[in-house]
Amino acid sequence: MSTYTAPLRDMQFILNEIAGLEEICALPGNEECSVELVESILDEAAKFASGVLDPINRGGDTVGSKCEAGVVTTAPGFKDAYTLFRDTGWNAMPFSPEYGGQGLPAAVTMAVNEMWKSANMAFALCPMLTGGAIEAIAHHASDELKQKYLPKMVEGVWTGTMNLTEPNAGSDLAAICSKARKMDDGTYRVSGTKIFITWGENDVAENIIHLVLARLPDAPPGLKGISLFLVPKFLVNDDGSLGARNDLICSSIEHKLGIHGSPTAVMSYGDNDNCVGYLIGEENKGVGYMFTMMNHARVNVGLEGVGIAERAYQHALWYARERVQGKIIGDKSDEKKTILHHPDVRRLLMECKSRTEAMRTLAYYAAAQIDKAHAGDAAAQARIDLLTPVVKGWSTEQGVELSSSALQVFGGVGFVEETGAAQYYRDSRITTIYEGTTAIQANDLVGRKLAREKVPGAAMKALLSEMTADAEAIAADAKTANIAANLKNGVAALSTAVEWILANYDSAPAAVHAGSVPFLKLTGIVVGGWLMAKSAAVAAKRIAEGSSDGFYTAKLATAEYFAAHQLPFAAAYSAEVVGGAASVFALEEPQF
Repeated sequence: MSTYTAPLRDMQFILNEIAGLEEICALPGNEECSVELVESILDEAAKFASGVLDPINRGGDTVGSKCEAGVVTTAPGFKDAYTLFRDTGWNAMPFSPEYGGQGLPAAVTMAVNEMWKSANMAFALCPMLTGGAIEAIAHHASDELKQKYLPKMVEGVWTGTMNLTEPNAGSDLAAICSKARKMDDGTYRVSGTKIFITWGENDVAENIIHLVLARLPDAPPGLKGISLFLVPKFLVNDDGSLGARNDLICSSIEHKLGIHGSPTAVMSYGDNDNCVGYLIGEENKGVGYMFTMMNHARVNVGLEGVGIAERAYQHALWYARERVQGKIIGDKSDEKKTILHHPDVRRLLMECKSRTEAMRTLAYYAAAQIDKAHAGDAAAQARIDLLTPVVKGWSTEQGVELSSSALQVFGGVGFVEETGAAQYYRDSRITTIYEGTTAIQANDLVGRKLAREKVPGAAMKALLSEMTADAEAIAADAKTANIAANLKNGVAALSTAVEWILANYDSAPAAVHAGSVPFLKLTGIVVGGWLMAKSAAVAAKRIAEGSSDGFYTAKLATAEYFAAHQLPFAAAYSAEVVGGAASVFALEEPQF
């Protein structure tokens, strides 16, 4: 079995050269951050990922979490690993110092979080959901609730969850039936059943803070009648100590295709009509509040696509360097060589390496936009709003494809559980589903982020303009001219699709949405290709300056591969968006 090794050089290159780490460290509130400090943080995170999280990943998959009589026991080593994770301050890294956090920039935490997701995605889901709950409480709850709950959550002593889905209400939140009623003391009594609650019950935290969507008795129908409640597993006394157990229970955990180390709970609230909850913000505005949490989660789930692809690639590369099988095509010697020398194994590994680097660059670039937006940059806010569904949807789809390609390197033994390759394939599959399916991300992209933007298409056109200008500049260097040519073609294909969507959305919205997923993939490929081209330009410059560092020649090669093998798909996706709708609706219902 291979051991996870964080790709620190690539992480640092992207942070410094593409995300603009030095500029981010100069933003208000980031004054204590520096390039040198970030290097130290990444070094320590890499040690924790490889030394603590990676070794328990396999047991998380094979043993998993167990639930008996409402009590969940996590996989071997998870509890101790979480305690060490918490005590060494990793959970507090991204949050406000006001509540005990370290206040580090989003770009830095993005790189660190990638390591957690690569080394042990099931484990990483716990702090990810806690972080989303912290964001929702910090932005929307009363000062009293913030002071009472956030310090322990930021520290990691208490974990957090998101409770949306019900047996009858999946992506359609308007169908939520869970109820809440107000009491004379200002608290609420919450009742109902929620499913698919990630880390909804666990043995690693002293308390679990559930954020639950529910309806008040007089609430209007649909999304406008949903409120958000903070529901702790244990009630919290005024002095911060834990009080009585609340009226909630984990009735079971799901038996899943993957992420077995993450307990996915069915939560039952108010079986005895005494589940105490606290309103977050105002009544009937819960969906908007929950989207603060969901947007945080969507970017982080996109990062799961990066993390799982990187880990699957490393595992496949390890095997390709060990396995000797067959004669190498074109090799005249009788020397036995590993399968790394086979042309198609090379192709599979280059697919994994180049596309993972493109996803990583997109994720870190997006995180940099978050940092700039927090500092008041309106253009950065528009850019991250546009890119959030792309980071989530495109990166997770890539993660599934690349974990499959990595498994292919193993051949038949990849299908056998003992090699470990199957786990990454299985773990990746949920990422395109939870926190909004790929179709939901794509609908958001073509609808709210493009056609229904305040000025339709403004954010996308600004991005197209920037990519066009960069392609022209990159074309001037002979080392990157071919990359630039492919990028220009990709930008033109994306522009064609954008204009078609803007021209047809009002008159034929169903036709536009029939091509929304291809449009999301088109956007991901072109934006990823643009960022890889920018990376190639930096690498070419360093080489021209006399650097003999093999990292730069490798970066140039992976960018060339992406441009030659991925950017050509842009034209096909554009054609699918513009001309494919009619065939989607060609069959009558009985013909399916």
